[in-house]
Amino acid sequence: MSTQYVPPEADYWLPVPLPGETWHTHTIHTHYFGWSIPSEKLGCFIYVRAQPHFKLCLAGVSIFRGMDNLRPLDCEHSNIVNTLPWPTVTPTGEGGCMKLETENGLSIEFLEPGHKMRIVYKSKDGATHFNVTQTGLCPALPRGHVMAGEDRDRREGQKPGGLEQLMHCVGDVTLNGKEYKIDCSASRDRSWGQVRTEDEVTFPPIGWSPMAFEKELSFNQVGIEDYQKSTPDWEGVFKYDKSKPSHHFSWLVKDGTEVRNVVKVHRRVLEFHPQLHSAIKQEIEFEDDKGEKYFIKGEAIAVAQLPSWPNNVFVDSVYKWEDDKGRVTHCAYQEAWYARYQQFVKGLLDIKPKHAIP
Repeated sequence: MSTQYVPPEADYWLPVPLPGETWHTHTIHTHYFGWSIPSEKLGCFIYVRAQPHFKLCLAGVSIFRGMDNLRPLDCEHSNIVNTLPWPTVTPTGEGGCMKLETENGLSIEFLEPGHKMRIVYKSKDGATHFNVTQTGLCPALPRGHVMAGEDRDRREGQKPGGLEQLMHCVGDVTLNGKEYKIDCSASRDRSWGQVRTEDEVTFPPIGWSPMAFEKELSFNQVGIEDYQKSTPDWEGVFKYDKSKPSHHFSWLVKDGTEVRNVVKVHRRVLEFHPQLHSAIKQEIEFEDDKGEKYFIKGEAIAVAQLPSWPNNVFVDSVYKWEDDKGRVTHCAYQEAWYARYQQFVKGLLDIKPKHAIP
């Protein structure tokens, strides 16, 4: 990559408070990676969440298939451990190569920091394991925050930040003894120094929709459902300012290197999962800072509720996306929400959802 928007060494930053410093107890450093096998309706969630105040981490892997993963244990393979020792980060050679490892069989090796990684995992019983290499389809791009409440609780002294990147992922997986090949577009992100509290956040569901049509177009947005050109299902449940954009941030990259800011995003949910209440069919209209307009529609082929914080719901999906030029790709779509939205979709508030309640 000729242009660097994020220092390559940011891939393995795991700072801890210096002597005399006090950091918020809910400060986190994270790594997310994923992969999918669309023909098998399989998705994989790979996560490390380090908590520097406690020098502990949550980490692991969930592999899910199809649309009926209502609980983490419905997944084909689930090994996300809440409390593990601090991850180890060790040099593996010249040129800044580093490896991050956790005690439950996961390792992330930064072969070319900011651009190329090898991710290896093996379960304790050996029945599930994979070895994949991910290479950037676009530069790693900076972001301010992704979850509701992080802007409110931000601690500047902790130098918070984050990055996102679309990847090409190839490799092999053995899932419960059965072998598969992996060759897909995938997304990764990470945060450092963010304060992600376990306090209730009264906010609509947040959707994260990274996707790449090979190197021709990479796109992502994070935000809530559009309320300027359409009426969300949760209208009246949450207060919001209709003059402000519904997305927190958005960007696109054309031909692998041309980075553009996205100035308008209108994301409309067309269908919800009947039990999980996550978006399983939606469309996104957006416009970049050069006035070019885009339209993408998507539908989930796999979805799962996965371990997160006890006071929120986190849903990961594999989406089939198609743009207005007929190009098709698959990538993750993720949503998170808190208690008020869950009460709403369960019919416990005076305002009732338009979509059916089971």
